[in-house]
Amino acid sequence: MKKTSPFLLALAAIPLAAGFAAPVTAGEALANAGDAAPASGHVLTANIGLFSSYRFRGIDQTFGRPALQGGFDYVHSSGFYAGNWNSNVSSGAGYPEGNLEMDFYGGYKTTFGDSGDFGVDVGAIYYYYPGTDLTTSNAGKTNSGRVDNTELYVAASWKFLSLKYSRAVSDYFAMPDSKGSSYLDLSASYPLGDGWGINAHLGRLDFRNVANGSYSDWKLGVSKDVAGWVLGAAYVGTDARGDCGKSEFYCFSSSLSSQNVQNGSRTRDAGRGIAVLSLSRTF
Repeated sequence: MKKTSPFLLALAAIPLAAGFAAPVTAGEALANAGDAAPASGHVLTANIGLFSSYRFRGIDQTFGRPALQGGFDYVHSSGFYAGNWNSNVSSGAGYPEGNLEMDFYGGYKTTFGDSGDFGVDVGAIYYYYPGTDLTTSNAGKTNSGRVDNTELYVAASWKFLSLKYSRAVSDYFAMPDSKGSSYLDLSASYPLGDGWGINAHLGRLDFRNVANGSYSDWKLGVSKDVAGWVLGAAYVGTDARGDCGKSEFYCFSSSLSSQNVQNGSRTRDAGRGIAVLSLSRTF
């Protein structure tokens, strides 16, 4: 699941008083772009990052292993944007027979107010996991086939604060009868000067019609820009139900078959608290 907030993608072409600096979010280096739109009206950037673990909405996607992530973003001075972002994932995180996540997104963002302190963003994102093949049942229904998810989102910002609401218009990551699941994301990022920044996040997932699927997650982090490379450290935690001794919903195995059978002998609580280290850059 893409960790970039598409709310930030248009900032390279639109003035912004204060931007985000969360180092564990791909593409957020765009947030501190220039004060004026380029003469051509077009901005194309690429981003790459190495992360000690990939957490999406607080949940472990790589079974505690490192993740290599990156993508491309196009922004027009009108406020329209589009992009692609990619990461390795573990099949045991719910992507049987798959090991790659590809996200495609687009939308429109604008700022207003005397200093451009306020912003609004609307868009859509599609989460795609090539090669996945899953059969799963829930609430008396069964889904079979590729794992994917489509969400619409709307976001608002004021200076260093943002609030974003996302809603699934398909079954949420192939879980039957989960269409309409939603995620509320309150985030803050504040520059301290000399390349330093702090960031925080609080989120809530409403996983429709899935027992023990809903949870809250949070993050507190610090970042340092060193010659264009952003070093980051953050603590990520959740209250997700992942006790493997009780076989709870967010207890993940190291691998998963197409019949939703745990192939790996190792399991772990995918929502446990963890420190995430990162190194990223936008070109």
